[in-house]
Amino acid sequence: MQLLPSRVEERLADRVRAWSVSVERTLKTESALIAIGHQGGRGVVLKVLKASGDEWHAGEIVRAFDRKGVVDVYEHIPGAMLLEQLMPGTPLVRVALDRSDDEATEILADVIQRMSPSRIPPNCATVADWATGFARYAASGDRQIPTALVERAGELYEQLCATQQTTRLLHGDLQHYNVLWDQRRGWIAIDPKGVVGELEYEIGAFIRNPMERPELLASLPIVERRLDYFARALNLNCARALSWTFAQAVLSAIWSVEDGFAVDATNSAIQVANVLAPMLS
Repeated sequence: MQLLPSRVEERLADRVRAWSVSVERTLKTESALIAIGHQGGRGVVLKVLKASGDEWHAGEIVRAFDRKGVVDVYEHIPGAMLLEQLMPGTPLVRVALDRSDDEATEILADVIQRMSPSRIPPNCATVADWATGFARYAASGDRQIPTALVERAGELYEQLCATQQTTRLLHGDLQHYNVLWDQRRGWIAIDPKGVVGELEYEIGAFIRNPMERPELLASLPIVERRLDYFARALNLNCARALSWTFAQAVLSAIWSVEDGFAVDATNSAIQVANVLAPMLS
C-alpha cells in the first residue's frame, strides 16, 4: 500500500466542494476519512481513502452492482466516492449476536440472491490474483500459521481456481459487518472489495464471522448448518463451497499477519480452518 502525497483532509475538502456536500460530522477508519451529511435533500456518505490499495477503484465496483442488493454510489473518482446514507444502518452482526445465527444466515443468502452485477469493471482482481498471498507467506519466513495448513490451503485454492465454471463479480468480503439495514431498501451490502470468481467463493467471509462469537466458528454443527443452508438457498456446489471456505480462512489469516497482527490458534480464521480441515476429502 502506497501512501499518497496529498493529505487525506485536503482531498476530502476538495470532494466536499466538488460534490456540494453539507458535512454534519466526520469520522476516521483505519483506511479512510468519512464525512456524513447531505447533498441537496438526500443523506450521503463521502468516503475518501487514505492510501492507494485494493479499494482505490471501489466506486466502479459499487456502480457495477446497479443498486441490486448493494449501496448506491452517486459520484466517484479513484480514491473517493459519494454513497447513499443507509438509515438507521444497523449491521447484520446485531441479528447474529442478539437474535439468531440462522436468521442472519438467511438474510445474507437473500442479499447474495439480490446482488446481480451488470458488468465486471476493468482491472478487477480475480480470486486467482489473490492466491499470491500463499507464495508471499511461504517466502516471508513467518511461522505463526502452521506450514502444513498453509501448504494444504494453497494447493486446494490453486485447484479451485483452475476448475471454476461460471464466474462473476463478487463482493469479496461479504460478512456481518458489511451488511446494513435500511428502512427503505432492507438489508444492503456495503464496502465491496470486488473480485471475480465463482459464487461458491462468496460465503467464506460470512463463515469466519462474527468474531465476537468464537463458539459459532469453532462449532462443527453450526458451520455445517450454515454451509448446507447456503448450498440449498443459492444452489451452490457444497463441496466446492466447503473447500473455498477452508482455503480462504487460511488466506485471511495470512493477510492478518501481513497487516501486522499476531495470529495463533485463537484467531477466528484459524479456528474455522481447523474445524473444516477434517471435512475435506
